[in-house]
Amino acid sequence: MRQGPYGAAELLAPHARLTQPLIRRPESGRLEPAGWDEALATTAAALARTRETHGPDAVGVFGGGGLTNEKAYALGKFARLVLGTSQIDYNGRFCMSSAAAAANRAFGLDRGLPFPLADVARTDCLILVGSNLAETMPPALRRLTELREGGGKLIVVDPRRTRTAEQADLHLAPRPGTDLALALGLLHLVVAEGRLDTEYIDSRTSGWPEARSAAMAHWPELVEGITGVPVPRLREAVRLFCDAEHAMVLTARGPEQQSKGTDTVGAWIDLCLATGRPGRPFSGFGSLTGQGNGQGGREHGQKADQLPGYRRLDDPAAREHVAGVWGVDPASLPGPGRSAYELLDALGGDVRSLLLAGSNPVVSAPRAAHVEQRLRALDFLVVCDVVLSESARLADVVLPVAQWAEETGTTTNLEGRVLLRRKAAEPPPGVRTDLQVLEGLAARLGWEKGFPADPGEVFEELRRASAGGPADYSGITYGRIAAEDGVFWPCPRLPEEQGDSGSAETPPVAGQALPGEGGSSASTGHGTARAHPGTPRLFRERFATPDGRARFVSVSHRPAAEEPDEEYPLRLTTGRVLSQYQSGAQTRRVDALNDAAPGPFVELHPRLAGQLGTEDGDVLAVVSRRGRAVAPARVTSGIRADTVFMPFHWSGEGRANSLTNPALDPYSRMPEFKVCAVRVERVGRTEHPDAPEASEASDAPEAPEAPDATDGRDGPHPPNGATAPGS
Repeated sequence: MRQGPYGAAELLAPHARLTQPLIRRPESGRLEPAGWDEALATTAAALARTRETHGPDAVGVFGGGGLTNEKAYALGKFARLVLGTSQIDYNGRFCMSSAAAAANRAFGLDRGLPFPLADVARTDCLILVGSNLAETMPPALRRLTELREGGGKLIVVDPRRTRTAEQADLHLAPRPGTDLALALGLLHLVVAEGRLDTEYIDSRTSGWPEARSAAMAHWPELVEGITGVPVPRLREAVRLFCDAEHAMVLTARGPEQQSKGTDTVGAWIDLCLATGRPGRPFSGFGSLTGQGNGQGGREHGQKADQLPGYRRLDDPAAREHVAGVWGVDPASLPGPGRSAYELLDALGGDVRSLLLAGSNPVVSAPRAAHVEQRLRALDFLVVCDVVLSESARLADVVLPVAQWAEETGTTTNLEGRVLLRRKAAEPPPGVRTDLQVLEGLAARLGWEKGFPADPGEVFEELRRASAGGPADYSGITYGRIAAEDGVFWPCPRLPEEQGDSGSAETPPVAGQALPGEGGSSASTGHGTARAHPGTPRLFRERFATPDGRARFVSVSHRPAAEEPDEEYPLRLTTGRVLSQYQSGAQTRRVDALNDAAPGPFVELHPRLAGQLGTEDGDVLAVVSRRGRAVAPARVTSGIRADTVFMPFHWSGEGRANSLTNPALDPYSRMPEFKVCAVRVERVGRTEHPDAPEASEASDAPEAPEAPDATDGRDGPHPPNGATAPGS
């Protein structure tokens, strides 16, 4: 998103956002302005009543991958201590969970990139799987440009010829949902052509015989039949990848957002291991994150199965450590809860009240119409947001919170580099930070201490809670981050830094600095001492597994959860466009961005358009087993003829996620956003193919003093504890 006088900065203005709390009044059924004391008291009373009536797990918490590390940490702590609930997850589950599961399985540790992003420009061959960097991460695109200017080769795997694929030396366009077969077919050819790095396999890995047998069952002609990628192009990809001295694979949402996403990513990791790439300079495997704090957001406790420091919630030692930092009995901490979609699906049933922070699942969740119904069925919904999103419109209480420029905090980027974002402006009067909201709610629920609103205090506690965990931040301070332009985790606090405050746990670090990346003398908040340098590059000497070896995983291709048939003969895939972001709740309020991308569309191949008797600008209905979405046609030869594409940033009748399939990966619990069976029908003709849908008019900024929120619930909302309509 472009910055300057418009874009993100435009949303800092009071007229573009919420500036006071809103409460749904039973008499009118409308969201109406209220004071903070009333809003927090109403919220605390409703959450307490749900907990007392139905038990702590009847209260849910749903967070976001855009929250700072401090807010993600505090939200997880609030859920588990104040509410006592296990029912917490976040929208990052919809982002990198399959890649995280696969990396943990293979390497014993998940960090999006186990090397700096700058290394991408220094590799000799990059396979980019299911990522359109040109539109989703434009600043990172320069690394691809540098790679090619340096003589490196780029292979892009995508069913669409995107702006990124146009830059590739080789573009492979598989059918959506067949990336697993493609990776196994490439590995088969590596074996068949004698291109294995046997010394690396023998010395640094385990599990190769089983993985080899699985790959050999995916011979080239079979893979061509499954994926639609011709055998010569498979062989060319193997030649480019194996001839390169340094090579890497980067995956993104394309292969990950599938019901077999963990195995799919695992197959690409197997390809890297078989050719001796991970842990070597300018080589290896990584995954590209998609949210502002997608990496840090899952490290510190807002994920259903994790505690701060990327610890497992079911690990007794982890529970004991974190409970000690929090000053509670480890037995009092709840166990793992439901994953994101499963939590949303349980709303209005087992889960009766929900605190929603930093997410808009009415637009972003799979099977979105069903998720909207579940939100309506709640006894009580409180939403913390900057704007009145589609999900906030359904709330009983809306709490206006500060945004990126208005609060200090850390984020962790896709390289594992912890960055400091300093407060640059005051929020408008009437707006509070998320930490202030949690402090106020905790106090009203009996926790006067333990939830400071100062992000620096929260980060100091996060350091202690993460000490000894996989994502160890204990050696990182605000001062170090500012002085060093970020610090890579793991960065434990070294014994000589401990002073009189006791010794933090210091686990072995699965990495080693390259020449010139030595440690530093830095202020750690406890005097000046020799500090751990951080870990820009992981796995140089050993992997983070018990025996130090990476683990091959034997996987085999299986179909998508929903394959085309006579009634639904096409595949739908979804994604982003340059000028909108995620659910669009904020970007759709910026005129310049709407001018560039004013509404949804259906991208289809000319051959398919001819079969349907349609052309650019015709209004099409895309129909799946879960719903229907309507948008103008955009005919292009840059997509497979058996596939249609829709961006997912819009609500209303153009909502792409009305169609998507919530089938879950068995390991990561990632829904299958990237492929489902659909049919396409011509509905009519529009004069302006890119004009926004009329149904989107309600997404324009509204006066914060009197938002029109009657469209949130069906009439007056019942009193707290009563049955909501449709439950």
